[in-house]
Amino acid sequence: MRNYYIFKSGRLSRKDNSIMFETQEEFKSIPVNDIDSLYIFGEVDINTKALNFLAQKGIVVHIFNYYGWWTGSLYPREELLAGEVVIRQAEHYLDRNKRIEIAREFVKGAIHGFVYNLKRYKHKDIGKEIFQQLDNYLNLVNEQEDIPSLMGIEGNARDLYYDMFPNIIRQDIEFDKRVKRPPNNIMNALISFVNSLVYTAVLKEIYRTQLNPTISYLHEPSYRRFSLALDVAEIFKPIYGDRTIFDLLNNRSITEDHFDKDLNYCYLKETGRKIVVKAFEEKLNTTIKHKKLKRNVSYERIIRLELYKLIKHLLGEEVYKSFRIWW
Repeated sequence: MRNYYIFKSGRLSRKDNSIMFETQEEFKSIPVNDIDSLYIFGEVDINTKALNFLAQKGIVVHIFNYYGWWTGSLYPREELLAGEVVIRQAEHYLDRNKRIEIAREFVKGAIHGFVYNLKRYKHKDIGKEIFQQLDNYLNLVNEQEDIPSLMGIEGNARDLYYDMFPNIIRQDIEFDKRVKRPPNNIMNALISFVNSLVYTAVLKEIYRTQLNPTISYLHEPSYRRFSLALDVAEIFKPIYGDRTIFDLLNNRSITEDHFDKDLNYCYLKETGRKIVVKAFEEKLNTTIKHKKLKRNVSYERIIRLELYKLIKHLLGEEVYKSFRIWW
């Protein structure tokens, strides 16, 4: 099974056990058993017959708008229901001490990713004082007793990390600060797009577990978003998302020519999105030797394993420690 990305405009429908995608130029049949998830970037019509079929097969459909920003996901009815897990999830959110314990681990995982990304480029005028400051932020995580303070530490560490991007990237690209809504330059547009790919990858893996995607710990649960995916994505954005960005820019696979500006918006053209998606998929399919399992696992599988660790923590089987990359 694999992810399918639809960039063209057309129509999705069901025929027997396949999903059909029809455009003015072609007619493609996709066996449903080969689909892990669907990413829709083009203007696509889809009927309820196809939607019901995708939901029945547990296929998550992610929808992006004209600018390439994620706008929502078709999240099928959960099949791996476990009342005890949901109850424990809620308990750990409602208990202030239990919640902050999990939230700290998400922030520690994120900052650890910052540090190891910069270590890969420490020859690029990244001084020891930067690592010392990040270590200080990491040490301060355990001292924070509430979520706003914890998110403040994470925000300060991320700002320091972003300040080092011009030292890493071998293209002359403007990047003074992180701007999200809307991204105002090439770097911000690229970060937003790749972060959405990380988020949807995490969301898809949550669906494959007994976890409820709306009960979170670092980000506040709210209407209209799967906040647990935001929590877990903090760990993987530096090591899956940012490393993809560095490689694409430093290899000049992505340049200024792959972007457009529309008033205050800066966004990737379709050609750029295809390049980024291909690189991100290759990143997810990369395998490493897992220390505990003693076998090779893919980056994508590591997300699922992270969620299993969280479940074990909620059930009291082991203390959750967020994923740390060492290379």
